[in-house]
Amino acid sequence: MRSSAAYDMASGEIARARGFVRDFLAQAHLLHGWPVSDRATDVAQLVVSELATNVCKYAPGPCLLDLESDGITLSITMWDSGAVLPAASATDPTRVGQHGLELVLMVCQSFEIRREPVGKRLVVRLSLLDSADLNPGGHTAW
Repeated sequence: MRSSAAYDMASGEIARARGFVRDFLAQAHLLHGWPVSDRATDVAQLVVSELATNVCKYAPGPCLLDLESDGITLSITMWDSGAVLPAASATDPTRVGQHGLELVLMVCQSFEIRREPVGKRLVVRLSLLDSADLNPGGHTAW
């Protein structure tokens, strides 16, 4: 199952992107009977919110959001026109803010960045199923 949306990134678009993910996962469950946990839906919305926030801050303008799932994994791809590649900051519990990419890396199974002829593309993969410890499937330590 696949779906795409385009946004002209402003702060109000973050909520629309989160809703797009929520609706996509609800449709995946309704149309295909795929077991999508509430926790996975929350985590997917958090990831999209953090990625979209970074677009608003560092690459305002057009943004494309692609979602794809096989019923086990959700692939979230976000393209923006910004040339600067994101990087997680060193751990600092006293730092206020700038924890978004750290959060994304903690909850995803894989994360990749591709430079494009214009801008960049981030691809994040998440499990739609919860493991026994209630962590969306198989968190990979970074």
